[in-house]
Amino acid sequence: MDKDFYNSSSAAKLGWEPSWFGCDEFDHELVKAVQKWQRANGLKADGLVGPTTYRRVWTEREASISDHKPTSNVYTPGDKHIVHNGKFIPIEWEKVVLWDEEGGFSANKGCYTNLSGKEDRKPTMFVNHWDVCLSSESCAKVLNKRGISVHFLIDNDGTIFQMLDTQHKAWHAGIPRYEGGNSKGVGVEIANAYYPKYQNWYVKNGFGERPLQEHGYVHGKTLDPFLDFYPVQLEALKALWKACHIGIGIPLDYPKNSEGYIETGVHKECERGRFHGVCNHYNFIKTKIDCAGLDLPSLLGEVKKTPIYCID
Repeated sequence: MDKDFYNSSSAAKLGWEPSWFGCDEFDHELVKAVQKWQRANGLKADGLVGPTTYRRVWTEREASISDHKPTSNVYTPGDKHIVHNGKFIPIEWEKVVLWDEEGGFSANKGCYTNLSGKEDRKPTMFVNHWDVCLSSESCAKVLNKRGISVHFLIDNDGTIFQMLDTQHKAWHAGIPRYEGGNSKGVGVEIANAYYPKYQNWYVKNGFGERPLQEHGYVHGKTLDPFLDFYPVQLEALKALWKACHIGIGIPLDYPKNSEGYIETGVHKECERGRFHGVCNHYNFIKTKIDCAGLDLPSLLGEVKKTPIYCID
């Protein structure tokens, strides 16, 4: 068997890289490094990264993912990244915390579909939610208590928390008939308690007054005024969309109605998991209203105007 060819094919299918074993190429040195790793972990030392070896090394990396961050980043300022299938995607945002880092939050096992060691998941849509919580810390606790999950949180100060590698299928936008939002989606919960009665809490805790959304329109009706997102949260959200576009391939598009305007209700392509782009939770089910009032056409247009960097 040509072990170099096998490992190269395995990497293309599953999404790993020679650097995971301290190598640069698919060559004999990589085979030896894999054999060494396999012996150290009680596996057959054949030098081939098959499903068992891949699953074991992937899970090991996931547990301490921040230890494997790139040491330099020529694409964006700083050294911040998000993670898809064990790979680091640069993000143009300075406040990003991964699940294993100090102050980070992680999704409990059993609250998502674990796809470690599986073929590279290729999400096609990004789903926006507001969390109806006072903070991302509170949201993380609620998600784990309810047995559900999401990949990202955006806190009141714009900090992005990644709770889960986007290779895994989070449980955040599935409905009984269809589960496209889960199987094809990457999800974010944006901190926002929604009800104006919580405005004083934000002021007392140093965040300042939230904008008030007075034109939220969804499922054919205008909502009563509610708390909107802070500008810094929207900037973080745009940075996250851009990183997912560049690193995962999610298009910078939004659901449209028959007249070409943003869809403010259920969108059949979202519901069935066929949409490719950025959407809101209300696009999946009529009982949800988040994120009403989020101006996807304008915000995505701003993202498209910024330089798009490349990842080798």
